Amino acid sequence: MEPSTSAGAGRPSRRDFLKTTGALTAGIALGTQTTARAQGEALAVNGGPKTVTAPHDAAIHWPQYGKDEEEAMLAMLRAPSYDAVKQLEDEWAQFLGVPYAKAHCNGTSALASMFFALNLPAGSEIMAPSYTFFATIMPMRFFGLVPVFVDINPHTLNFDLEDAKKRLTPNTKAVLPVHWIGLPADMDLIGDWAKEKGLIVCEDAAHSQGSRLKGKHMGTWGRMSITSYQMTKALPGIEGGMGMYQDKEDFERATSLGNYDMPGIDKNGNYFKYKGSGLGLKFRMHPMAAALVRCQLKGLVARNEVGAKQVRAMNDRLAQLPGLYEQSSGRKDMQRMHYAWNMLFIDEKEAGMTRDAAVKALQAEGVKADALHYTLQHELPVYREEGWWHHLPTIPDLPGSVKANATSIALPYFTSEAPELVEQYVKAFEKVWAHRTELS
Repeated sequence: MEPSTSAGAGRPSRRDFLKTTGALTAGIALGTQTTARAQGEALAVNGGPKTVTAPHDAAIHWPQYGKDEEEAMLAMLRAPSYDAVKQLEDEWAQFLGVPYAKAHCNGTSALASMFFALNLPAGSEIMAPSYTFFATIMPMRFFGLVPVFVDINPHTLNFDLEDAKKRLTPNTKAVLPVHWIGLPADMDLIGDWAKEKGLIVCEDAAHSQGSRLKGKHMGTWGRMSITSYQMTKALPGIEGGMGMYQDKEDFERATSLGNYDMPGIDKNGNYFKYKGSGLGLKFRMHPMAAALVRCQLKGLVARNEVGAKQVRAMNDRLAQLPGLYEQSSGRKDMQRMHYAWNMLFIDEKEAGMTRDAAVKALQAEGVKADALHYTLQHELPVYREEGWWHHLPTIPDLPGSVKANATSIALPYFTSEAPELVEQYVKAFEKVWAHRTELS
């Protein structure tokens, strides 16, 4: 299936889903014995027995550290050193296949350094989704940059290229997509359009450590990118971040902002003369964080594969229920990773009940379901106050972002193999859906 970039598209039809997953037989079965069983059980919200009784603790525990991490911390205590920072930079650059990587104290400082490295004139605008963490956007203001808020596709939660095309201004100089909870944005299409319009491509890859599109890692599609090693991420250093650069000049300029010792900077370049002072900030990564991330990096690919397999074991069955969809672009040429949430969406008309009714019933069954409402940046007061910006951002209507907040059902991402929980979650959903007329 070709990728879709329009705000109203981006999800495969149920018929396409059944064909591509080979789930047609299972779908027929769902309409017989499974539905009959579920209909015969009273909902827990009405006094019936809970469906989910298996414990969650181990299945959702994160970060997961072991003997290697403990030994790395003890080694650091016995012989403190910053060597782990440089070692992580080299290993991460090799893993992604990028020429330059610079470690930072967190993902926010990596973003600030990236905006500084762009070296754009004050008043330049950067396209970014409003459906994102504040750090994707707010550091722009320290360099006279202004966000252009772009909508998301409500079934991918990613940058909507068709919406971006409508919001292009003469001041737009760059685009900054985010790969939301591990699902790659359509960087091939975004990159082609950006090249046509003369825009710089950057990436916020904080959520997508190990995700790939067309075999190419996220974080390597743009001229610059960042990732985060905060404790919820797939590579948890408790706190930390990394900037990735294709060009030496960008790397050196970004490094000079927060590293007074000018590590890795050419002595004959434009920035080494600032050694000893840097350009005013200190963004160096803590070496203990770097040591933790180095340990975690060794098992990243295997963890991602196990996690994706477990999500499929659940979502392939849940997606057969009327009006229930997962976060997906429908692309076959990408390999995503998962973390933090397993995001679903409900079409209330098709499902025959409201999201709130479904979530309330699921919670009563023991499902850790949340009617998630993610903070939209363009709705916050800071973007309406002139004192913080070179010029005020335009505050748009973003129906895709609003729809995502109105339809999403967030489930936990199981960080350990939990087949019993997966089975009980599926049965809980089937039970609630079997009683959806009653819940309506």
